Amino acid sequence: MICYVARWKPDAKGRIARAAMELYGRRGYERTTVAEIAQRAGVTERTFFRHFADKREVLFGGSRRLQDLMVGAVTSAPASAAPIDAVGAALQACAAVLNDRQFSRQRQAIVAASEELRERELIKMATLTTAIAEALRGRGVKEPTASLTAEAGIAVFRVAFASWVDPANRKEVGEVMRDSLEQLKVAISA
Repeated sequence: MICYVARWKPDAKGRIARAAMELYGRRGYERTTVAEIAQRAGVTERTFFRHFADKREVLFGGSRRLQDLMVGAVTSAPASAAPIDAVGAALQACAAVLNDRQFSRQRQAIVAASEELRERELIKMATLTTAIAEALRGRGVKEPTASLTAEAGIAVFRVAFASWVDPANRKEVGEVMRDSLEQLKVAISA
């Protein structure tokens, strides 16, 4: 009988992501190299670059998926939904995939500790705002309402996310998103 030993371990992308998060958390983003991440994950640098364009993408690789999810929710909201409620549907759609609070806390701490990553996070949020505004315009929402509503929705997202990752918070992310959106509605109508 011939036994074959696998030359590679499965889930290279996941191992790379876990290794990067561990090293970023321990050493800092700036002081961690792709070579160190690859070594820790048991892959080559070439394998790293097959899965991630650069070391930032370990933290931001899901941005496009999040955008597609939120835009899809805005687009598929009932035609009768007010613009802010269509954005509320987008917030709930993203809440459905934000289920790893510990990872989110760790990611948030890594981003907060790096000027480069904070800038990248702002770019991600601006891109998301633009995409949501475009989806609202596609629903027939005129300007400036589409842009204002998208900006307000992303503000709710950011405030709710920060509240959700706070260790003192025990609520689920969907509940925090709903509560934050309701608080915005109350503030607007007051």
